[in-house]
Order: sequence, then C-alpha cells, then structure tokens
Amino acid sequence: MAASDSLEEQDTLAAAADAAANAPERVLNQDEIDSLLGFEVGEEVVPERNGIDAIVNSALVSYERLPMLEIVFDRLVRLMTVSLRNFTSDNVEVSLDNVSSIRFGDYLNSIPLPAILAVFRAKQWDNYGMFTVDSNLIYSIVDVLLGGRRGTAAMRIEGRPYTTIELNLVQRMIEVVLQDVQAAFEPLSPVTLDLDRMETNPRFAAIARPANAAILVKLRVDMEDRGGRIEMMLPYATLEPIR
Repeated sequence: MAASDSLEEQDTLAAAADAAANAPERVLNQDEIDSLLGFEVGEEVVPERNGIDAIVNSALVSYERLPMLEIVFDRLVRLMTVSLRNFTSDNVEVSLDNVSSIRFGDYLNSIPLPAILAVFRAKQWDNYGMFTVDSNLIYSIVDVLLGGRRGTAAMRIEGRPYTTIELNLVQRMIEVVLQDVQAAFEPLSPVTLDLDRMETNPRFAAIARPANAAILVKLRVDMEDRGGRIEMMLPYATLEPIR
C-alpha cells in the first residue's frame, strides 16, 4: 500500500514537472517592468521608492534625521530679519520657505540664471557651503542701498553681467548673513565662516561631487514691494562634524 502511494506521488510530481517544462514562458507586462525599475505610472504622489530607484537614491538622507537643524534655521530667520533691517534701513521680513535634501549636481543644474553664488568656508568643520542669491534680490538690495524710492519695484536689466558695484553690495550682504549663520550655529557647534569667492557661473562653484547629498535651505527676503530669494546649500560632509 505504501509502495503504491509512493509511486502515485512520484507520478504526480513527474507530471507537474512536465507541465512546467512545456508551459510557455511568461512575459512581464509593462506595469510589472515599471514596478521592478521603481517607476510609478499614473500616480502623482509616490509614498516610497522601490526597485532600482530606491538603490540609486539610498544615499539621500532626510534632513529630518538632524532635528537640531530646524532650531538652527528658525534662529537664523530671526537673526537675519534684524541684521538685514539694520543693513538696509528698510522694513525687511525674512521667512523660511523650505528645507529639503537634494543631490549637489541636481541643485547646480536647477539654479535659475542670472544669479550670484557665494562660496564660504567653515573653518572648524573643514569644508564648504554656498549661498545662491537670485536676480530679484540682487536688484532689490542694490536699489535699496543706493537710495531707490520705497514702494517701487526694482528694475531688472537682462542680458548683461553684474557690475562691480552690484557684486560688492551683494558681497556685503553675504558677509552680514554669514555672521548670522555663525550665531545661529553657535549653541550647537561654534564655527567661523569666511567668504571664499563669488561666482556667477555654477560650474565654478563646485564644492562637492555631483552625486553627494546636501541640505538646501530656501529663504525669502521681502522689503515691502521688493525682495527675492536667497538659498543656502550645505553638503552633508560639511555637517558631519556636528551630527
């Protein structure tokens, strides 16, 4: 009886193996291929990455893992509001638009030109950071510091490089902001920030490898009807000593 049961089981397994061998090969459909590669078609919001896309982006660490930075940036907004009011003798309001993680190369490619990029060095951290000042803020600062009338929008002149006067005025503003960044980080990690150079071409402001992750802080500066945006880029390698 046991022998017959064993023979029947072997026959069943052999039949299943023959059926699997003779079955036509299964071809993945487009949805399965997209899922394997990490693409989500037809969905505006993708809650999590999967497949190859997750492997490629695994190096991007969320800034939320560094909770002390929120306190630092809130403090920075308050300090900048006071210092830029004193610097411009105008009613300046600074607000924090967004803090996000991004690859350095992607950020350089997304900078709207014309703009001024200010590279600074953090001595104690032995690394670099960068400010990007957009054209709206540049012309607004120049207009305010050179006595432009209040309530009038700053005039933008496209198609020409920034003059020496404009670069010098923006440099003075960046030096004021650097002092505020130092003061904001003081309770966490004392650091000395020195302006290294000013650039107008993003290719000359490469302070990290394109694939390196960085924190992007977007700040909005409003002066009544004028204003613009200033962005601070801090590679994770720069913040590594204070993690």
